[in-house]
Amino acid sequence: MSGRAHPVDGEGELSPAGVSSPRQTNTPFVHKVEVPPKQNLFNEFMYTFKETFFHDDPLRHFKDQSMSMKLMLGLQSVFPVFEWGRHYNLKKFRGDLISGLTIASLCIPQDIGYAKLASLDPKYGLYSSFVPPLVYACMGSSRDIAIGPVAVVSLLIGTLLRAEIDPNTNPNEYLRLAFTATFFAGVTQATLGCLRLGFLIDFLSHAAVVGFMGGAAITIALQQLKGFLGIKKFTKKTDIIAVLRSVFSSAHHGWNWQTILISASFLIFLLLSKFIGKKKKKLFWIPAVAPLLSVIISTFFVYITRADKKGVQIVKHLDKGLNPSSLSLIYFSGDYLLKGFRIGVVSGMVALTEAVAIGRTFAAMKDYQIDGNKEMVALGAMNVIGSMTSCYVATGSFSRSAVNFMAGCHTAVSNIIMSVVVLLTLLFLTPLFKYTPNAILAAIIINAVIPLIDVNAAVLIFKIDKLDFVACMGAFFGVIFVSVEIGLLIAVGISFAKILLQVTRPRTAILGKIPGTSVYRNIHQYPEATRIPGVLTIRVDSAIYFSNSNYVRERIQRWLTDEEEKVNAVSLPRIQFVIIEMSPVTDIDTSGIHALEDLYKSLQKRDIQLVLANPGPVVIDKLHVSNFADMLGHDKIFLTVAEAVDSCSPKLSDEV
Repeated sequence: MSGRAHPVDGEGELSPAGVSSPRQTNTPFVHKVEVPPKQNLFNEFMYTFKETFFHDDPLRHFKDQSMSMKLMLGLQSVFPVFEWGRHYNLKKFRGDLISGLTIASLCIPQDIGYAKLASLDPKYGLYSSFVPPLVYACMGSSRDIAIGPVAVVSLLIGTLLRAEIDPNTNPNEYLRLAFTATFFAGVTQATLGCLRLGFLIDFLSHAAVVGFMGGAAITIALQQLKGFLGIKKFTKKTDIIAVLRSVFSSAHHGWNWQTILISASFLIFLLLSKFIGKKKKKLFWIPAVAPLLSVIISTFFVYITRADKKGVQIVKHLDKGLNPSSLSLIYFSGDYLLKGFRIGVVSGMVALTEAVAIGRTFAAMKDYQIDGNKEMVALGAMNVIGSMTSCYVATGSFSRSAVNFMAGCHTAVSNIIMSVVVLLTLLFLTPLFKYTPNAILAAIIINAVIPLIDVNAAVLIFKIDKLDFVACMGAFFGVIFVSVEIGLLIAVGISFAKILLQVTRPRTAILGKIPGTSVYRNIHQYPEATRIPGVLTIRVDSAIYFSNSNYVRERIQRWLTDEEEKVNAVSLPRIQFVIIEMSPVTDIDTSGIHALEDLYKSLQKRDIQLVLANPGPVVIDKLHVSNFADMLGHDKIFLTVAEAVDSCSPKLSDEV
């Protein structure tokens, strides 16, 4: 058989035993397929526009409300804090306080490490966990998401920035470009939310995200080998071959055994604490406080032993004080404007995808809804404001959000508590991090990114959809063997390729009658289903557009040719009717109608009648407007396949 093989919708073997006689009726009752009432062009356009951009009917709460109430509802839609804040109480604050303190103990050491991952001074990681969470707490709709820098976005933005500017030779320009990218990341996110274009992030499939995140996690872990092993000269590339070459080339003279002892010991401690937290859910606080405890112990150890004099690299100076204004540092003109825009769009989309996925996950667990477009506006606003207050791209952190969820948070106040703790750290505690070894930061980051390598999800993807698995592995290998941006490009490319393949090559199936019923189903899925002599029933499982109309026509003709060969081989009545089951065909365009016209003419030359069953309202309307219904004959369009077969039965009986 020519054409693409379908694992589900395949052909069945035709034999005399597998042929069913049609139900004989002298006067079959036929239901007419109704044409929907005609709508004017404006109403039709407004309906399509609403379903595309306002399918959730966001203005439904404003109906039949007074002007003052509408103003309050409008304020609440932009700032949800005014909605849930009215019902806030001491019990909720108690849960939020515990959650906020817990995630603060986790975020402080992570923020310092993630800033270094983005090739920024550690203080910018802390800045990014102070202002953005406060903005999100006022504007975000998720109760559980914890805001701040994350590993994947830090790696991505660091990689893209370093491709433009060397942070060692031009630190000021590098910092300015980072703020510019953050500004445009926020603008991108807020614009998508305001224009209600959130569906665009869905083009990055789950499989591609799993592969991208897994590859990014391995890349991040490999990048931490510099701090983990105490290597001073390390490659600037991120691919696995360059990193491993750099690691092993410095094995004899570049590794520091004191650094390895610190990093390995505390990594084991962190992994053990995580294992305990997974085994006993009530001890969730142990893996949450373990990173901060590791920082305190390792910093004290380095200070009393002066291990920094023996080659152990430390954080050194960390500025005290609040976020300074950075509005004047953002590039609004010049060569770096477009570069910042490009980096901002890419990092903003990845950050958005991660945050919305995290928010939806925890919202489903607690059985409440989040508005994806509002989330985008909130995330965009916090990054725009963050770019003006010395922050780089922040988003939702899965590890911190999971801890926030398990600690019993009730509202976004937990983010405010975390911000207050970070504020106190910036004001009073930053000098204490001077002797914090880079080794412990490397261990903390490695421990944090391990859960991003979701092997079980990859195995499940392989079992469910092999093409999805190709997308997953393409993104994964693209990240670890080439670069983060190439891996992301592969992920997006394969996701689009899959969509195009499904649109241009829709599934088709031959239908047979389930014994004892008037139901017709795919003969491959239901082997007991029998075909009617002289009738070929085919289902098209997609809308028929210009991109697939020729394929659909050719595929139906190939089905017919194959069936005629089988019929001739077993001396059964020839095919006289081709019935197309059109209930899955949600829409059809002019190319699709032309394809049906060509098919009709081709079948007429072979003395075969084309029959349609159950076209939907949009399809039947277009068939009438195009006059194809007149060409085919209104008596050749039926409500069900069973009625179509019954209508063909007397003609078949007469010839037999």
